[in-house]
Amino acid sequence: MTPKKSQQESKKKQHQNNGQESAPTNEKEQATADSTLEETECEEARSYAEDEKELLRRQLQELNDKYLRLIAEYDNYRKRTLREKMELAKHAGEGILLDLLPVVDDFDRALEHLDAAKDLEAVKRGIDLIYNKFNEFLKQQGVTLIKAQEVPFDSEIHEAVTKVPAPSEEMKGMIIDCVQKGYKLNDRVIRYPKVVVGE
Repeated sequence: MTPKKSQQESKKKQHQNNGQESAPTNEKEQATADSTLEETECEEARSYAEDEKELLRRQLQELNDKYLRLIAEYDNYRKRTLREKMELAKHAGEGILLDLLPVVDDFDRALEHLDAAKDLEAVKRGIDLIYNKFNEFLKQQGVTLIKAQEVPFDSEIHEAVTKVPAPSEEMKGMIIDCVQKGYKLNDRVIRYPKVVVGE
């Protein structure tokens, strides 16, 4: 091997060695830079997670407050409606009773003059007037009398207390007598008439 070639190879090896030596230095710097970058990214992610956690904590607190307020409002509403129902039940019949009081007043006046009355016809007329006034009051409240005389027996609206032999063939299955009157409130039977049925 010539000295010139030997020198060239030596320079080449040295250059390669320099390249190899500088490469690890660059790798170390790169690793350090990567490590720093990772730490920065981790810190940012940690900070983001903390912010997110704080935001979720605040949202949870707000929802909890809303829920507690809603429960309190519902409880107040429930108590108020219960109180109103009790008041309504207590005073439900007040209007009806107020309308009934004039009839009671008429009875009071009639009773006051009953002992001193000498005209029996006048007493009868007075009682008829009070009775008609009372029936008018019942009609205004939606109460009607159930027809229960000489009509076919209907178990839906009549209550048979007894059966008797029919006086004629046409009266079989018909109501012969009414022992107690029955009434409807609007379309609902509130008291069944007690009747005697022919058989």
